[in-house]
Amino acid sequence: MPMNSVNTNVGAMIALQNLNVTNSDLMTTQGRINTGKRVGSAKDNGAIWAIAQNQRATANSLNAVKESLQRGQSTVDVAISAGETVSELLIQMKEKALAAADTTLDTNSRTALNDDFMSLRDQITKAVDNAEFNGANMVKTSGTTVEALANADASSVITVSTQDLSLTGIGLTATSSLGTASESAALISTLNSAITGVSSKLSKLGTGSKSLASHLNFVMKLQDTLEAGVGNLVDADLAKESAKLQALQTKQQLGIQALSIANQSSSILLGLFR
Repeated sequence: MPMNSVNTNVGAMIALQNLNVTNSDLMTTQGRINTGKRVGSAKDNGAIWAIAQNQRATANSLNAVKESLQRGQSTVDVAISAGETVSELLIQMKEKALAAADTTLDTNSRTALNDDFMSLRDQITKAVDNAEFNGANMVKTSGTTVEALANADASSVITVSTQDLSLTGIGLTATSSLGTASESAALISTLNSAITGVSSKLSKLGTGSKSLASHLNFVMKLQDTLEAGVGNLVDADLAKESAKLQALQTKQQLGIQALSIANQSSSILLGLFR
């Protein structure tokens, strides 16, 4: 049988302990509802928090990978645009050369064709020189090779090699012209080779651009998957926490009443001395 004492109120002590536990649980639940996280710091669950931090680091690092891939893709796409322009110019140059190979042309007609031919030739040089993105030019002589990051620790890259589309790179010279019918006829074969070579180089650039785009899509999906995984580890189930909050609020009110009743037990002893 418990002892009746005004110095030690065991019932009040137990009621206070239970109320403190309820208040602590209530604070934890309120924190989860406010932040939306079940594990918001290392003290909530050290192991889970550490795993989540590592995955966050990887997911954030993939932002740099995406930027690198996007820069690389833009550089290659600019090179492809220049290459397509060069290809179109070569087709027009071949047309001029074929027309100039006609031995019956008069001097004025040949001069006009030659002027057009040299203008097209010079446009190739301008197109190649201006095919630059972010300081990188893939189609000029000694151009820049694209090496885009492929993973979050920079241990792997996707390489797209430079393709020389300058006049010398495609088999022409800065002095190529249609001076005579024989020179024009000889240039036709050279231009055919140039057109074939440019098409081959464009194919390689196109394949490189497609590789960068494909890997960029993969990296974006990987980042989404990592972020979802982190959410599964640390996010709170708000429906569950809401139900728990209502239960704890009820327990808190009951705990306060229990403590109040326990505190009244000492005053009951006064009745024994009347």
